[in-house]
Amino acid sequence: MRMPWTAWAARRARRATWDLSALLNAADPRAGQAERHVWLIRLLEWLRQPHAVAADAGPGDEAPRPATTPPALLRLRHLLNVLDRHPEHHARVLGLLQACRAEIDGLALLADFGFARQRSVGGELGERMQMRLLPGTPDTADLAALFPLLFSDPADARWVEALDDSLLERVGALLGTQPLDTPALGPPAGSWQAMALDAIVILALQVAAAGLLGPVRQRMDPQALAERPFDALPRSSERLREAMRSGDEAAALQEAQYLRGLLDAARRAAGSVRQGIDDRGISVDLLLEMDQLTARVRRIDALLATVLEPAGSADRRRAWGLLLQSLVEAASERRSIRALFSRQYSMLARRIAERSAETGEHYITRDRAEWKAMLRKALGGGAVIAGTTFVKFWIVALGLSAFWGGFWAGMNYAVSFVIVHLAHWTVATKQPAMTAPALAARMGELGKPEGAERVVDEVVHLIRSQTAGIVGNLMMVAPLVLAVQLLGSWLGGHALVPAHEAEYVLKSLTLLGPTLAYAALTGVLLFSSSLIAGWAENWFVLHRLDSAIRWHPRALRWLGAGRAGRWASWWRANISGLAANVSLGLMLGLVPALALFFGLPIEVRHVTLSAGQLAAALGSLGSAALQQPAFWWCLAALPLTGLLNVGVSFALAFRVALRSRGLRVRERATLWAALRARLRREPMSFLWPPREKPPDRPAGG
Repeated sequence: MRMPWTAWAARRARRATWDLSALLNAADPRAGQAERHVWLIRLLEWLRQPHAVAADAGPGDEAPRPATTPPALLRLRHLLNVLDRHPEHHARVLGLLQACRAEIDGLALLADFGFARQRSVGGELGERMQMRLLPGTPDTADLAALFPLLFSDPADARWVEALDDSLLERVGALLGTQPLDTPALGPPAGSWQAMALDAIVILALQVAAAGLLGPVRQRMDPQALAERPFDALPRSSERLREAMRSGDEAAALQEAQYLRGLLDAARRAAGSVRQGIDDRGISVDLLLEMDQLTARVRRIDALLATVLEPAGSADRRRAWGLLLQSLVEAASERRSIRALFSRQYSMLARRIAERSAETGEHYITRDRAEWKAMLRKALGGGAVIAGTTFVKFWIVALGLSAFWGGFWAGMNYAVSFVIVHLAHWTVATKQPAMTAPALAARMGELGKPEGAERVVDEVVHLIRSQTAGIVGNLMMVAPLVLAVQLLGSWLGGHALVPAHEAEYVLKSLTLLGPTLAYAALTGVLLFSSSLIAGWAENWFVLHRLDSAIRWHPRALRWLGAGRAGRWASWWRANISGLAANVSLGLMLGLVPALALFFGLPIEVRHVTLSAGQLAAALGSLGSAALQQPAFWWCLAALPLTGLLNVGVSFALAFRVALRSRGLRVRERATLWAALRARLRREPMSFLWPPREKPPDRPAGG
């Protein structure tokens, strides 16, 4: 006498593992729909158990497979062997599966499962969070709703992929009357072949609707749309379904070939949207739409294979196996919030990184003339930061509240950085976030002949340029601040910076405090400003604001055609720099104020600003400061502050650039060896440029 279902379920719920004997005894074709589906879920859980099959093995079971065989396959073979040896278990399991098949609707699984119902990333995020937080119910006749409960483990795709033809054939026989091998021509209503044909029509309509959307169609390459694939897809899919239903094999094969050509054209058209992001920008919602379009095209290809391969053939079974694998992968992906953002934001990150790489080329010097020009730009930037230092002390003297003090300090920094930008000068710490993507763009050459040497050349140029920037900034800011302090003392009888502010500088900038942690945080802010710059430039291009400024009737009326054109070109060229400098300045001022609101005593440490403050303290305290250990601890902190500003910013930007390009730098050992060899052979090249500009090597090495 079999154990009642409810008692068995209660007993199983109290146990962490499942044994096959209890599962087979609990199989009841007469149970309700929800109970049968729960049994299927438990069966899949049993298959996924990592324990050895020997615990349930019996005489005649197959010998153990190699260690590389997924445990789920070992258990599946064991299950099939047990059912072959025990007709009573086989009859109950077969009856249960047939009862499930009679009530389940699989069309939604084939046509809709795994695709976003929302057209925006925000809406899709909300739906995925709902799926993760709210439990699903097995009391359903929709296989699309039951499927994620059956295949709930991300590792399921691996063992499904490993299913061989013999296992697929045996599983098909267990399902009863070979439901996946019914004739493709003239398939009976309700069969999987008929549902696959209906799903192809539904998917073709969805692909056509997505491809004909205005924002999508306008970004596609006109040549890719010459065949009008999106217009023809629905009609072609319907003709294929009718030919298959009527049993016209020749017409079906001809229409299938034409449909596949249309799918290839649709895939190329969707790809052309991504290729145009440099000129027109990109949005994550549009990228999500393109990903969904491409995924539906792949689903149609997979479904075509299941209905066109001969019935009963190994190719037919393999096509269904590949389709099952893709559905299992889709089930895992639909539960993942990270997967939602990874592809869309990697493309957006590439857009930002490539823009930064283009900008970063201007910060890399390759000969002595360019190096001297960089030094002059850094001197100009240091002069502006000297003025920024005194304005900062003046803002502190006003005694404003934390927020307003941080706000006006941020405005002070922002205005200073914008002046440096418009004057075509430089602040050294802003360079790494821009130069890292430029270096990452060269990493693809590591696999080419002499590729490592080309990358080493770029590293040397970058280090040399960064050194020139920092040296130029510090050479100007410290002496200029000190000179102004001495001039103020001579003219007004006292230094511009009060003595108590100078004492505070010596206490706050010392190496013995949290200066290095604050310097690393400042490096994060420097990197963040480069991301904001890339995002702002992409947003500007995406909304075609330069064209609006140039051609809007109101702009033409106020500015005139010539001035509107120049104004549009100026904004297009400077939007990235303005966004980077304004955002960096505001973050340097406001982040400490906002952190203080939450009780976090966070400050920023920017090497050029710190050097200016230390020089101001020296000018206020005079030679007595040189006798204080605190002054020398602050001086010792400056090079480490600069190293952390530069190093953290560069490392983060370099990581984003590499990931956005999909690069895996496996040749690191070769690169490090080449760097060490260059350092031994030409150590001064890292600091001082050659007299002549080195000739460019051929692209191939």
